Amino acid sequence: MSNKPEAKLEDKLRGLLRLKQYSPRTEETYIQWYKRYVLFQAQASGRMRHPAEMGTEEVAAFLTNLAVNKNLTASSQNQALTRTPPPACLALRAA
Repeated sequence: MSNKPEAKLEDKLRGLLRLKQYSPRTEETYIQWYKRYVLFQAQASGRMRHPAEMGTEEVAAFLTNLAVNKNLTASSQNQALTRTPPPACLALRAA
């Protein structure tokens, strides 16, 4: 048995990105979108939730917020869509 605490999701995500040999700049972009997503969901629901508990409805709400309230361009919305945690969480769970 190991007494090591489980790594935070952000650390797991960084590890996965490094394993896939993403550039440091790309890694940082993924992490920034991850943080925006988690903070948005915490504000929207009033509590912190693990991204693995969230699904397509939460992603849609996040993207709608970006489009309506933040006036993000379509390309920025697409970037956010490809970098939000649910797909990463599934990959982390499978690893």
